[in-house]
Amino acid sequence: MDQKKLFKTIDTIASGNFNEDAELLKYVIDQIVSKEQFNVSGGRVWKLEPSIQAYRLLFQTGKVQKIPKDYKLFIKDYVIFDKISSVRTILADETDATLIAKGIFKYSASGVGKKININGKKYYEYLIAINSDQIGDDLRYTLNVIATVLTSKLRERYLTLSRNNLIENIDKAKELQRSILPEHEYKFHFYDIFGVTIPAENVAGDFYDYLKIGDDEERLGIVVGDAASKGLAAAAEAMYISGAIRMASNFQIKISPMMFRLNQLVNKIFSDDKFVSLFYGEISTDKKGLFLYANAGQNPPIFYSKKNNSFTYLHPTGPLLGPAPNSKYETDSINFHKGDILVIYSDGVVESANDKYEFYDEKRLEKIIKKTANFTPKEIVYSILDDVTKFTTSDSKYQDDKTLVVIKRND
Repeated sequence: MDQKKLFKTIDTIASGNFNEDAELLKYVIDQIVSKEQFNVSGGRVWKLEPSIQAYRLLFQTGKVQKIPKDYKLFIKDYVIFDKISSVRTILADETDATLIAKGIFKYSASGVGKKININGKKYYEYLIAINSDQIGDDLRYTLNVIATVLTSKLRERYLTLSRNNLIENIDKAKELQRSILPEHEYKFHFYDIFGVTIPAENVAGDFYDYLKIGDDEERLGIVVGDAASKGLAAAAEAMYISGAIRMASNFQIKISPMMFRLNQLVNKIFSDDKFVSLFYGEISTDKKGLFLYANAGQNPPIFYSKKNNSFTYLHPTGPLLGPAPNSKYETDSINFHKGDILVIYSDGVVESANDKYEFYDEKRLEKIIKKTANFTPKEIVYSILDDVTKFTTSDSKYQDDKTLVVIKRND
C-alpha cells in the first residue's frame, strides 16, 4: 500500500473517541488485522512496566496461538529493545522459549507513545507487534507508519488530558482564591475601605486582606502582598502567606515581630528564587487616626492629606520577605484626618506600560487620587483602574497582576 495512503487510512481508523490508551490501541490493531489489504494475521500490544523493567502483554488479537495473559518480556533478556528507542521498528528472530513454542520464530515490533527513562535508557511506553506471512521491509514500513500515527494520537490524548486537568486545576485555584479574598467593600468605624485584585492570568500572585484583631475588634489589619512571578505557583505562594498572616493576627502579635517571623517562614519554606513583597498596616478606633504600618519591599502606598493637599509615600521599613533571614522590620506611623486617603497598590498598577514603553508611574496615580479625592473608595479604585486601562497598550508585555486597596477616613 502507498505509504501516504496508508497513513491516511490509519489516521482515519484512529480518529474515534476513546476513553483510554488501551482502547485506542486495541481498536486500531483489531481493524488492521481484520482488513485484508494489510496482510496481517495477528497483533499484540505490550505495555512497559517501569517498576519491574519489563513489557507486559496488554492484549492480543487475530488467528494466532495465544500467549499467556499478562505475559512479560524483561528488558534485560531483550537487548534489542534498546535499539527500538532509536530506530523505532525492528524485525528479529525470536529468542523467548514460550513464544517460540507458540510458533513465533520471527517478530516485528515497533515503539509507540512517549519514552520512559529506565536506568539512563529510554524505552517506548508501548510496543506493537504484528504477525504476517511476509516479514520484510514492506512490513517494517507499514509498522513505522502505524506507530507514527498511534504516537501522534496518544500525544493528542496526553495534551487534551493535560489541558483539561490544567483547566480544572485553574478553576479550582480561582474558586479557592475567591473564597480566601475578602469582600471588596468594608466599613470600620471612621473608615471606608475598598479593595480589588485583577489577575494578569487566570489567578493572581497579588493578594489583599482585612483582618479583625482581638475580640473587641478595636483594630483592623490591612495587608497587600505580591508573590514574585505569576500564575498558579505565585497564587499558591500568595495564599500560603495570606493564611500565615491570618493565623498571626489571631495571636495579636505586634507588627515588627510578626514581619520578622513571616520573613523567617518565607526564607525557610520557599525556594531560593522566590520572595514576597508585603505591606501591613493597622487602623483602630483611635480618634487621632493613628495608622501603624510596616512595609517589606512593597510599592510605597500613597497617603493624600486633604487638608494640606499633599502626598506622603510610605516607604519600605524593611527588605522583601524571603531572601535574607533574620532581617529586621521597623514600624512607622501616620495619622488620618477627615477626608484623608491612603492608596495601597501593587506594581502591576504603576508599571503598566503603553506602546512607547512608558510606565504609568506614581505621578499619574497622584493626579487621579487628587482628582477623585471627594469620591468613595470604590469610585477611586475604579477611576484608577479605568485610567490605567486607557493608558496601557492591550498587548503590552509588561502586564502584571493589579491590586488596589483604598482607605478613606470620613468622620
